[in-house]
Amino acid sequence: MQIDLNSDLGESFGAWRMGDDAAMLGLVSSANVACGFHAGDPAGLLATLRQAAQSGVAVGAHVAYRDLQGFGRRKMEVDSADLIADVIYQIGALQALARVAGTRVSYVKPHGALYNTIAQDPRQAADVIQAILAVDASLTLVGLAGSPLLAWARAAGLPVVAEAFADRAYTATGALVSRREPGAVLHDANLIAQRMLRLVRDGVVEAIDGSLIHLQADSICVHGDSPDAVAIATQVRATLEQAGVQIHSFAA
Repeated sequence: MQIDLNSDLGESFGAWRMGDDAAMLGLVSSANVACGFHAGDPAGLLATLRQAAQSGVAVGAHVAYRDLQGFGRRKMEVDSADLIADVIYQIGALQALARVAGTRVSYVKPHGALYNTIAQDPRQAADVIQAILAVDASLTLVGLAGSPLLAWARAAGLPVVAEAFADRAYTATGALVSRREPGAVLHDANLIAQRMLRLVRDGVVEAIDGSLIHLQADSICVHGDSPDAVAIATQVRATLEQAGVQIHSFAA
């Protein structure tokens, strides 16, 4: 058995530090690197990309709504022409930085509110898919396991990867519990690691109401901006490897 372990990185901005990219790059197999719309500045992104290249970690463009103040977590009704151009712009910017850093962008994972919106919204999903196809049809789209987005992207010709979240609670329908709700973010590293081992082995995860939901996932995300991120990623990786699960990027 094998699984990809990814994290959202490159989210510091100037003097404001977010997460520990260096430590996380020693633990994950794929890095979703911010593109400047929800977080990240060019110098910081270049430094993270260089660290990813040195660590042999695959790189993806973590595209988002243009929302620095809200960290990309506020849903927006963006016109299709703007959303398509914004996604193209972000991928292109990260591709240039990655090239200089000695690596390449091999996939796209939308961030925050954009990620959750396109999991269900056909219009915005189509815009993001169109933008990726316009840049490079070989780029893989990472999306929420069990969401309609994955089928829409496959039908359009994009390779897809289904993703589960280690540190987030799920509703009984397989959606992520809103961050505005209590219990939405998980912090117990041991509990999280056991949840992810069960997911990999049995394809199930316990929802917030105690029911079991079936999820087929190719990648597991640990959010890099969490104060517990390094401890969680360390425990998840150790637990999976001790059970014989190999950590390997889908993009390698």
